[in-house]
Amino acid sequence: MAEMGPQKLVIAISSRALFNLDDAHHIFQTEGLEAYSAYQIEKEDDILEPGQAFAMVKKLLALNQQLSEPLGIEVILLSRNSADTGLRVFNSIEHYGLGITRAAFCGGEPPWRYIEAFGCQLFLSAESEDVRVALANGVAAATLVSRAAGDMGDQQLRIAFDGDAVVFSDEAERVYKEEGLDAFAASESAARKQPLMGGPFKHFLSSLQRLQQALPAEDPPLRTALVTARSAPAHERVIRTLRAWDIRIDESIFLGGLTKTAFLTAYRADVFFDDQQSHCEHASGHVPTGHVPHGVANKK
Repeated sequence: MAEMGPQKLVIAISSRALFNLDDAHHIFQTEGLEAYSAYQIEKEDDILEPGQAFAMVKKLLALNQQLSEPLGIEVILLSRNSADTGLRVFNSIEHYGLGITRAAFCGGEPPWRYIEAFGCQLFLSAESEDVRVALANGVAAATLVSRAAGDMGDQQLRIAFDGDAVVFSDEAERVYKEEGLDAFAASESAARKQPLMGGPFKHFLSSLQRLQQALPAEDPPLRTALVTARSAPAHERVIRTLRAWDIRIDESIFLGGLTKTAFLTAYRADVFFDDQQSHCEHASGHVPTGHVPHGVANKK
């Protein structure tokens, strides 16, 4: 696929990812759709608390103040709500001054059907099945599983990625899962000069770099990090792959199997994307975390 020229970055997000809708969702699960709708209408003037992705979205949209056309960022709301029950969500969007104007309220149906129509490059949701379908259709997507809120203490947006099965394909991870660590190390050493194939988040990362190139280099408002369990000598193939793709990541952290949580906390990630459920569980109490149900680690 040829690299795309400068264009707007479009991100789709569910209402439960953007705001804390736990109480309403509990009513939906225990009492049904009619009780849920009545609750949302009754509460439609009550402002919702920020959810897991709120800080990320607010910081992303703030970047538009420093970007000019054709670059820019748009956030689309994709919701299983009806427009009637979704009024509370839009009232909250207006209250917080978020520049979100486009939405699809799907009345209980899966909203992933509209991802391609809106031209979205990333989909964030609390519904894992919607995320799986988006990934299967070639869109970077993650299920937000965090109990932590993003850091609104500063304006810099910090996004962290796992490597294999997220930025890169799962080709190396398959060797590790099937043959063990020694075989993985030998395979990566032998293929050190052969670029890895791209994973589901490759093009999203490339889009972020295009934004970075248009943003101030001094005190940058957007930073990226690769946080991977790899260590030397398996680091070389990663570095050469990013070089071959002409993608620069600000920070690369090779942990050699250490738990990622302390490093993500030190980095102050506004969101972290990983394919491994266990990594996501460890990180979710500390930083906003998106599980990417892709690759060999997520085969059902």
